[in-house]
Amino acid sequence: MAKRGGFSGGMPGNMNNLMKQAQRMQRQMEENQKEMETKEFIAAAGGGAVEVTVTGKKEITKVKLSAEVVDPEDIEMLEDLIVAATNEALRQAEEANAEVMNKMTGGLGLGGGLPF
Repeated sequence: MAKRGGFSGGMPGNMNNLMKQAQRMQRQMEENQKEMETKEFIAAAGGGAVEVTVTGKKEITKVKLSAEVVDPEDIEMLEDLIVAATNEALRQAEEANAEVMNKMTGGLGLGGGLPF
């Protein structure tokens, strides 16, 4: 009579190896995340007139303005430059984070959530 269902005797060892690999990968991801949080990303707008620095945690740590960009008659331009520089710095941080996650997952798309 044929045996139905279940797995042959070799599976538990494979499952243990799979669990060890998953735990190792999780530790590596945590280490990479901590490293990312310490990195800084700097972006400029207006030919360098506005410079914004953000961390890997996506927190703004510095805004640098050139004197010539501070025009009381054109506050909107300054606001736009700050927004542009901030968005670019955040994009750089996100791109670096995605790159780290792709290295960890082998490009499987598991870093930003499950693919299903």
